[in-house]
This record gives sequence, C-alpha cells and structure tokens, in this order.
Amino acid sequence: MIAITDFPAINATLNATSAVLLFTGRQLIARRRIEAHKRTMITAFITSTLFLCCYLYYHAHIGSKHFPGPNPWSTIYFTILFTHTILAVVIVPMILMSLARGLKRQDARHRAIARFTYPLWLYVSVTGVVIYWMLYRIHW
Repeated sequence: MIAITDFPAINATLNATSAVLLFTGRQLIARRRIEAHKRTMITAFITSTLFLCCYLYYHAHIGSKHFPGPNPWSTIYFTILFTHTILAVVIVPMILMSLARGLKRQDARHRAIARFTYPLWLYVSVTGVVIYWMLYRIHW
C-alpha cells in the first residue's frame, strides 16, 4: 500500500523520468529515429500525466508544504517555485498541441511549437525535482 507520505518521492521520480524521456526523445529525433522519438514522447506525456494526477491527489489530501529552509534560500526557492508553477500551467496546451501535431504527422507545424515546448517542459520537469529536494530532502 502506498502511503500519502510516499507521494512527494513518487512525484519527483515521475518528474525525473519525464526529464530523461524528454532529453532522450530530443536525441532520437535529432538522429531521425522518428518511431522511437514518437514512443518516447508519448511515454513522457503519460509520465507527466501520472505526475499531475499524483500531485493533485497528494495536495488534495495534505495541502501545501511550507519551505523549511533558512531565509536566504527562500528567495531562490520561491523564484524557482514561481517560474515552475507559471510554466507548468503554460506548458499544458503546448504539450497537447505538440503531441497532436506530431501524431498527425504535421511535421512543420509540430517542429514550430515543439522548439518551444521542449525546453519549457524540460525546465518544468527538472525544477519539479529541485523543488522536491528543497522541500523534503535537504536537511536545513
């Protein structure tokens, strides 16, 4: 049985997995391995969707966690959190548009949005892991 207290680590693992998949997918398309890129990006989408479901479940039951670190670090934490949160909202329609265009093989239109989607999605995934470490793993 998964305890509610396990969810932050699960969420960080899902974010890290998404980041690795995104990076891998980018490398695959650069090598023109289209089918492998497609499978990898669909897996990244599923992983990010699972993250979102787990994140919402956890916060619906626990609420928010306050930053436990010392004051000088709080500015860094809140800057990362702010940019992460804003971009996490902005990136959802971009991901859906990129995925739809890629699956329909609208390659030029897919590339046009994916060049922005990729770095933002990667940033959100990586900063999600950083936020987890700052909240739960660093012993301030």
